[in-house]
Amino acid sequence: MKKTTLGNTDLSVSMICLGGMRFGARDSKALSFQMLDAYLEHGGNFIDTANIYAAWYPGASGGESETILGEWLRERRNRSQVVLASKVGFAYQEVPVSTAAYWIETECEKSLKRLGIETLDLYYAHNDDRGTPLEESMEAFYQLIRKGKVRQIGASNFLAWRIAQANAMARANGWVEYCCVQQRYTYLRPRTGTSFAPQVAVNADLEDFCQTMPVTLLAYSPLLGGAYVRDDRAINPNYLGADSDARLGVLRAIARENNWSSNQVILAWLIQHSPNTIPLVSAGSMEQLEEDLAAAELVLTEEQVQRLDTAGV
Repeated sequence: MKKTTLGNTDLSVSMICLGGMRFGARDSKALSFQMLDAYLEHGGNFIDTANIYAAWYPGASGGESETILGEWLRERRNRSQVVLASKVGFAYQEVPVSTAAYWIETECEKSLKRLGIETLDLYYAHNDDRGTPLEESMEAFYQLIRKGKVRQIGASNFLAWRIAQANAMARANGWVEYCCVQQRYTYLRPRTGTSFAPQVAVNADLEDFCQTMPVTLLAYSPLLGGAYVRDDRAINPNYLGADSDARLGVLRAIARENNWSSNQVILAWLIQHSPNTIPLVSAGSMEQLEEDLAAAELVLTEEQVQRLDTAGV
């Protein structure tokens, strides 16, 4: 699987990231391990989790994903082969919605313990906590890096101007900047004025920002939970706007032309269009995972990328 570098860092990551949100909650230990093993066998090395995953599942309370990943790392003895990302900022158990210094530091220690590691490769602010000064959050992240507990930091569910503001503050103080942003992003465009709160979707400003600045874009929920290909799953109405029929038509036509699934076309398009984007995948079965991972090796023609980009314009 092809690799890319996150921002201006030395972190080399695969062009498809494996999302661990359901590990240990929806997915059993056995299935989680099977997916993780298969991902590495396909050349992947970038694994994403969070302290909160997956507190909303029946019987879960948060921390399950990190715990399962920690068990896998210990059993496989492969820590050096993976780039591990986790997050802080959303509420679970007794933890509030916050990126205050106390919670950044406390939750990092808990994540490291659950994962059984000494250093997180990438630590995200999972949301833009407007109740905490950016300066406090950025300094807290820097202190974790200075202590060797974190290598690099990223932002998730942030507007472009807030990342720019945070990074300017970091530069002014000699701290470390956000090297990437993880946002809700798929082929269909959100309807004007719609909201996914507390999640934030990619918009034209963020695309332009990531195209011109050394900040890498990652896409979560790129396949809308299977809604592009499953008759039993409706597309979120927030994505059904004036251009959705045109975009779905082009998507399906190009899938037929290549004998690929619509999901594979979306993943290939994210990787190839501008700005190049790292999609996160979280499959419901091994068959789905194999299909998603195969998309990393598929190549759309320039003409096909252009058709996908301009559909509905």
